[in-house]
Amino acid sequence: MPVSCCGSLHHGSSPRRRLVQTSGFRPCVIQPCAGVFSAGLRMIRTAQSLGGVEDRDEEQEDEGEDLRDGGIPCIINRGGLPINEETWEQMWRHVARIHPDGENVGKRIWASNDLPKIPVPSVPTFQPNISIPQRLEAIQKYIRDLQYNHTGTQFFEIKKSRPLTALMDIAKEMTRESLPIKCLEAVILAIYLTNGLPSVERFPLSFKTRFSGSHFRHIVLGVHSGGRFGALGISRRQDLMYKPLEYKTLADLVQDFQVAYQGYWHTLCKVKIGHYVSHDPHSVEQIEWKHSVLDVDKLSKEELKKELDRYTRDMRLKIGKAAPSSPTKDRKKDVGSPLRNPASPMRKNSQSDRRSSMERKPSQSGPAADVNGYQIRV
Repeated sequence: MPVSCCGSLHHGSSPRRRLVQTSGFRPCVIQPCAGVFSAGLRMIRTAQSLGGVEDRDEEQEDEGEDLRDGGIPCIINRGGLPINEETWEQMWRHVARIHPDGENVGKRIWASNDLPKIPVPSVPTFQPNISIPQRLEAIQKYIRDLQYNHTGTQFFEIKKSRPLTALMDIAKEMTRESLPIKCLEAVILAIYLTNGLPSVERFPLSFKTRFSGSHFRHIVLGVHSGGRFGALGISRRQDLMYKPLEYKTLADLVQDFQVAYQGYWHTLCKVKIGHYVSHDPHSVEQIEWKHSVLDVDKLSKEELKKELDRYTRDMRLKIGKAAPSSPTKDRKKDVGSPLRNPASPMRKNSQSDRRSSMERKPSQSGPAADVNGYQIRV
């Protein structure tokens, strides 16, 4: 039976097949495990980069993706780039521990003198006449060309509590290094690549599924533009990442993911939807990853659709509010300031305040008018 993005358990497999599948290095039982894994390791060796790593098993749900490959802890690179000797050795020890061929696979790769050159994909650029769906498709192709990371080591550490500007710096590093990525890294990269598309709203879309008594997690970047929904991301499975911009409602998009999971015998348990992400790459705001948490197990299909429609309305109202314009020199006094409402009882009973307001010249805009007239954004 095929697997899901973040889990590699297969139904009715032999012990050897189960070992291969739980290693997380092969996307399905009919593809050669050594070929997929070796290609990934050749790419890493060619890049000659990594950093200090350590096993990571905690905070899986908060990080937005399952950090285990079929139950085996995944290594997270925490030291940045380039790699140090201790980290490099730790990664290869991890390979020997979880790969069916043990240390032999590493020895074969290191002994080879004719490793093929790994192609480096180019970051997509667009002409003004390219439509939004075409741009999103090109961005998805770039993410897919980086390839899914089957090596058991996540190369870029993503701390979801970091400000957006710091996460965008990590995304820039991804484009420089061109290393394989996992689903959470793909979400950060997709945000970075769509920052120049102001008409496209982006939001994190996370899934928690259950299979054979275990839980697995996956995340994509939901997109909304022109009244249609879609998704960007990466996965072991073609139908668990990219969704073209053609879904009329968010409920239709989520249902498509749910049907895909059912094809892999996974039961969708929870859906987490975040706030729309700012298009300002220098924003110090944090991404809100869990604005709405829907327990699919306890909701009927109609109730789930109702909750998703409610989220869509809430987000539409928030982005529909036009930002206040900046004050100008010839701005009229007492216009748009709630503290100068003549109907206010406090202001009506204060003659001195009324008198000082009448004596103020239009060209003299005090600090209070600036603070009350618009919001200062960092």
